[in-house]
Amino acid sequence: MKLQKKKILVTGCAGFIGSHMTDRLLALGSSVLGVDNFSTGKRRFLQSAISSDRFRLIGGNLLEMDLAPMFGEVDVVCHFAANPDVRVGASDTKIHFEQNLEVTYRLLEACRKSGIKDIVFPSTSTVYGEPDTMPTPETLGPLIPISLYGASKLGCEALISGYCHTFDMNSVIYRFANVVGSRSTHNVLHDFVRKLKQNPGELEILGAEPGTIKSYVHIKDCLDAMVTGAENANERVEILNIGSKDRITVKEIADIVVREMGLKEVKYRWTGGVDGGRGWTGDVRQMLLSIEKLERLGWTPRYNSSEAITAAVREILAEGLQ
Repeated sequence: MKLQKKKILVTGCAGFIGSHMTDRLLALGSSVLGVDNFSTGKRRFLQSAISSDRFRLIGGNLLEMDLAPMFGEVDVVCHFAANPDVRVGASDTKIHFEQNLEVTYRLLEACRKSGIKDIVFPSTSTVYGEPDTMPTPETLGPLIPISLYGASKLGCEALISGYCHTFDMNSVIYRFANVVGSRSTHNVLHDFVRKLKQNPGELEILGAEPGTIKSYVHIKDCLDAMVTGAENANERVEILNIGSKDRITVKEIADIVVREMGLKEVKYRWTGGVDGGRGWTGDVRQMLLSIEKLERLGWTPRYNSSEAITAAVREILAEGLQ
């Protein structure tokens, strides 16, 4: 699947990863038609893209808008629009169904009717649930997610696979570790920075010490991985893990944030969490993805988890909390 010098639709183009992908596609010489309803995305993330005459922005809700006119203009669909907040599923059981599953179905139908054959889809490591095998390979099964977010993303993967095999389409599905970096708007780093700005002497941390232990990947590595994966995909439905080769605890993340903010003698106050120490309902305790498949295609991360977190904290502090 080629991403260079193509006409590409990017849904969720103003989001964290979607806006970075939009910039990367423009840098590859492609024309981008971006769609966003700005529920979580930010117009300022598109500042660079808007300056390009190969970018056009459409504001609208993918659950309601007529998709046919847009799909008549593009060769590839990069579907980044989704509700990214894992925690919200415990209080709003409908949001992931609508914004993840239903939107994906509508886009796949539009692809089928318009004859578009190529789709890029960012999934998540949460589709694995809590696997016994680590590093976790793409071939692991059965997949038993423990959050509605993970379930909705797994459902999207299944829909995409079904459409690809039924209607002669191709897809690349990425299962992300925790992606961090500039333009992110909510994650543990933002939570810690915000709390420490309010009270530099104490940090409330969800869960039980030392917290969950997971892999983190910087957005720069993530972008390189997505392009490498798409350009070298071999299967009709290519599923690729994107992560780093190690993992880091929440306590270690807190230590990095404290250090980068120039603070000392910060007291950590653990909440105890839920269900045996999770930060919240649906929070996966451990995650480390096998990235051997992508490495065979020619990609390897430049940052380990600690380095990715450090770079991301510096970027968040430079951008300011908004």
